[in-house]
Order: sequence, then C-alpha cells, then structure tokens
Amino acid sequence: MDSSHPYLSQRGIDPATAREFGVGFYRGDGLLKGRIVIPIRNERGETVAYAGRALGEASPKYRLPGGFWKGLELFNFHRAVATGSPRVVVVEGYFDCLRVHQAGFPCVVALMGCSLSARQEKMLLDRFERVVLMLDGDAAGRAASRTLSAKLSRGCLVSVIRIPDGAQPDQLRPTTIRRLLQDSSQRRPERPGSTETR
Repeated sequence: MDSSHPYLSQRGIDPATAREFGVGFYRGDGLLKGRIVIPIRNERGETVAYAGRALGEASPKYRLPGGFWKGLELFNFHRAVATGSPRVVVVEGYFDCLRVHQAGFPCVVALMGCSLSARQEKMLLDRFERVVLMLDGDAAGRAASRTLSAKLSRGCLVSVIRIPDGAQPDQLRPTTIRRLLQDSSQRRPERPGSTETR
C-alpha cells in the first residue's frame, strides 16, 4: 500500500502517521481496489477488517467487508489504551482520529459513525475515567454529542467540545485541535452524572 499517496496529504495526513496506522492506497484487486485502505483492529491489536475510502466523492464513500459490524469495535482503541491515559478523545471518523493523533493526542478513538453501541460504551467505561466528545459540527454531530454524553456520564466524566458549525475535526488546523483539547483538559472535571461543554 502507498502511504504517501497524494490523497492522504490532501487530507492533512503525514506519511509517518499513515505508515503507523497502516493506511495507504491499494493498487491490488478485490473489493478495495483503487481505494485508501484503513485497517480496523480489535482491542488486542488484531486486524479484523479493512475500510476502503473512495478517492474524491465516488459512491459508496466507504466500503467495508460483509458481515463486519462497526459497533463491535472502536477504531484505534488498542493504541489509545496503550497510552495509559485516563482521558480519551472520541471522534466520528477515521481521518478525524488520524488528525487528532497527529496533533499530539494519541489517546483518541473513532466511533466509525455518530452512534454508540452498548459494546462500545462498555469498552470506554471499562478503560477510561474521562471522555472528551469531539464530534462533527453538523446537526447529526450535535445531536449525537447530547445523546452520547447523557449515556456516558452515568459512568464517567464527560466533556463536549463544540467545534465550528459545519466543520469536522479532520478539517481543523493542528493548532486549533491542540487549543480545544488543551482548554478542555485544564477545565475542572465535572462529577459523573453531569457534562461540560466548551
């Protein structure tokens, strides 16, 4: 796979980050031919699926293998746990996760969407004391932030970062990502059962 493909640099992903995550352009045959391939690993670091991102706006935008259910995994969970941090950043998409990681926050996971399954909720609550929700700045992301914060705040401290309207974390400058997350970490955590929004 080509980790230096121009599409990745257009999305702000450094070759070193792409190599670390095993992301690259796939020239082989099969379901993911001609797509950016993103390995999805389980909590033990074992590859359980590959997501294939189309170049540009071709449809479907993403391809996943049949029978794979995203709700069983959190993208980058094994790396986030390995940091030993009690605080995890939760984003929606793969590229959001890569950009937040690249900005200096390796304890980050992606939902691979904007919903939270019971399995994903348990994974977060079993391993982390504080969750920072950094979801997309659209109507779906705002609604998901409210729903997820209500669920998770029953078992951990929750912060909600409000990013600019219409934006996604992977569209933000690294300095903006760092400022938003550093500001969140410096605020006094709320007790479980309540949330804070920035």
